[in-house]
Amino acid sequence: MSQFDGVSYFNSSLHKATVIWLHGLGDSGDGFAPIAPHLALPDELGVKFLFPHAPIQPVTINGGMEMRAWYDIKSLDLDKRADAQGVQQSADRISALLDEQIAAGIPASKIILAGFSQGGVIALHLAPRFEHKLGGVMALSTYMSQPELLAQQAKHTDLTIFMAHGDFDNVVPLSAGKQALDCLSSAGMDVSWQSYAMAHQVCDEELRAIRQWLIERLS
Repeated sequence: MSQFDGVSYFNSSLHKATVIWLHGLGDSGDGFAPIAPHLALPDELGVKFLFPHAPIQPVTINGGMEMRAWYDIKSLDLDKRADAQGVQQSADRISALLDEQIAAGIPASKIILAGFSQGGVIALHLAPRFEHKLGGVMALSTYMSQPELLAQQAKHTDLTIFMAHGDFDNVVPLSAGKQALDCLSSAGMDVSWQSYAMAHQVCDEELRAIRQWLIERLS
């Protein structure tokens, strides 16, 4: 039985690679799906995009309102923002989706795990701990859950990671992204960092950089 609940985009004759892209708090897989055709990746790469939906659950900082969230947020303090149990539950769910792709014949080296904000937290938590080394990670406008545990729990310290953040992000401060950058770099990972004159969002310049990075990683 498939683990996938979300939106997909595939515009090629042969499936050779997969990008799994995780949305942010209160959004859904539909939110980032229009980006896939906009990136216009070369058909010969055979890239299939999967945009999973996070489960609907109460979010403490939003007065317990139910919305799509990869984990609960009880506090805006960075060291308490990500509910560790919820992060692990979502990581397990996405891990099963990764396993599905590998079982279907897509090499782990041709799978990119991407995430924006909350989705980026899951991507940065899961990829270093996943059984197989992935082709890369895109962590957009995000931060890390329990960075102090990375060194002892990581199975892969040579991941290639694309990080991007807004200079004027008032949801996830730029400093939070740079803290994650420092942690990942200190662990030995190959991390590229880009910042843009934007808030908590993506911009055209960032998407052009993402396109080029994806082509390099999946060619």
